[in-house]
Amino acid sequence: MAHIPRKRFGQNFLHDHNIIYNILSSLQVKPDQHWVEIGPGQGALTEPLLNEGIRLDVIELDRDLVVLLKEKFKHQPRLQIHSADALRFDFSALVRSRAEQGGSNEKLRVIGNLPYNISTPLMFHLLKSAHCIEDMHFMLQKEVVDRICAAPGSKKYGRLSVMMQYYCDTELLFDVPPESFDPAPKVMSAIVRLVPHQQPPVEVHDVAKLNRVVTEAFSQRRKTLRNSLKKLIPEAEIAALNIDPTLRAEMISLDDFARLSNLLQEELAKLDKPSGMSGGNGQKRKMSLFKSDKVGSSKTQK
Repeated sequence: MAHIPRKRFGQNFLHDHNIIYNILSSLQVKPDQHWVEIGPGQGALTEPLLNEGIRLDVIELDRDLVVLLKEKFKHQPRLQIHSADALRFDFSALVRSRAEQGGSNEKLRVIGNLPYNISTPLMFHLLKSAHCIEDMHFMLQKEVVDRICAAPGSKKYGRLSVMMQYYCDTELLFDVPPESFDPAPKVMSAIVRLVPHQQPPVEVHDVAKLNRVVTEAFSQRRKTLRNSLKKLIPEAEIAALNIDPTLRAEMISLDDFARLSNLLQEELAKLDKPSGMSGGNGQKRKMSLFKSDKVGSSKTQK
């Protein structure tokens, strides 16, 4: 019996052989590499990847598809199927496990047709294991890929752009039309390549503070920095960094956001030190700085 795509899992199965060929051509797969496929579906990419002689781990949440995959690839010794939620999966454990078994500790190459409804949190979950990931290739909504790759000054530039570009080099490879899937989604898709930086492109003292500043700055896109960041950084201190406080967040580069976050970190560090008779004012400002500490977890990606 054929598998019926399930909306709750965001299932849209790739079936266009030309697109599959284009994806494989862009990957530069080499034998014995360690690959991870997220959401293999019915194995449209799984089979040609295995034909390249790689070692492959696949993570699939749908138990019915796990059964289908186990039957389809039961004679593939280089394939390991994990019935698991990718959002909770420990990707670094795959590298540790192979090393413990006497194999290579080579970094993972990751690929996936990600469900649209969890694509952003899943990418950030993967970045927790960025130290053991060589690169990632994902099928996403084109709108999301455009935002990931957007440059300052673009209307598509936002929190997702800044944070993903802090962690990775980003590249839009090509678009994928709706008719390439079954069922066909209502939006255009695209393939993005993400390559984790060996060294961060900018100096950031505390990534949590960077995320906080970026989230606050983009929480109301039409506001200027002096208004959107007024609870965190005074206008005069923004200007002292040679950053124009009358600009909107979409005009601010990753480097400038890094400098703003480092300033915030330094200011908080000062307030943590004993302040003698001025402790009252310092404590009031510290409470103000921490008012929006959970902004990043409560707002949607922009």
